[in-house]
Amino acid sequence: MIKSMTGYGKAECELKDRKVLIEIKSLNGKNLDIYTKIPGIYREKELRIRNIVSKRLLRGKIEFVLYYEIAEDKKATTINSGVVKSYFKQLKSIANDLDINASEELLQSVMRLPDTLITDRDEIDDEEWNIVTKTILNALDQLDEFRIQEGKYLNKDIEQRIKIIEENKDNITPFESDRTEKIREKLKESLSKFTDENDIDKNRFEQELIYYLEKFDITEEKVRLTNHCNYFIEMLNEPESNGKKLGFITQEIGREINTIGSKANDSDIQKLVVLMKDELEKIKEQMLNIL
Repeated sequence: MIKSMTGYGKAECELKDRKVLIEIKSLNGKNLDIYTKIPGIYREKELRIRNIVSKRLLRGKIEFVLYYEIAEDKKATTINSGVVKSYFKQLKSIANDLDINASEELLQSVMRLPDTLITDRDEIDDEEWNIVTKTILNALDQLDEFRIQEGKYLNKDIEQRIKIIEENKDNITPFESDRTEKIREKLKESLSKFTDENDIDKNRFEQELIYYLEKFDITEEKVRLTNHCNYFIEMLNEPESNGKKLGFITQEIGREINTIGSKANDSDIQKLVVLMKDELEKIKEQMLNIL
């Protein structure tokens, strides 16, 4: 069973004084790259959050966002009245010196200055953190389920393309016997240009022909290609997703297809090789998104 690296999970929980919302998104990537957006009150837990996420998601570009909303009867911030008054007096004095009447505008300007608001930074107790941790795990479960569902679509598509590769490989067989005869006739024709047919040693000619044909024999490549395709399907349906191993197998499949192409010496076989390469390239594109 393969998993996609694309996923999305969302979960929320109610605490005594706030509601916490977790969103996790993942995209494809060679390694694990975690981006977090966490408010200050939970910043001390960032390393724990990264540890939880990395154990579950393994690879991909991950975006982890934690929001929270304070209950209406709870104050998230308070006005630092002493600082506000001090700012206001100083600015009003300057305004009077400049003969500017701007009392209402002054208060708005003061509230934008540093330290005019005090943010409550409550300590996160173990009970609250345990609830938040469970919420993170719930979001990860949703994301994992998303990856599994996307993986099923990828699995179906890739299996079909492997099947097409094997069909095209099998379609090569009828052309192999014709290819042998074509090579024989081509060599005879070339030889007759330089030597009289009666002077040709037929036994020697057959020996050289067999040696020449052995260099173009693709039986071993076809057998290895079949084995690689079977192994690929086997790994595709393993309980654990392993995109890197599948990537290595596609390289081996590509190597055998290329070798068949280089030995083909036949236009019909070359056309089938092109079709196999096309399907393999589409598989490689899909592999970029497999965990």
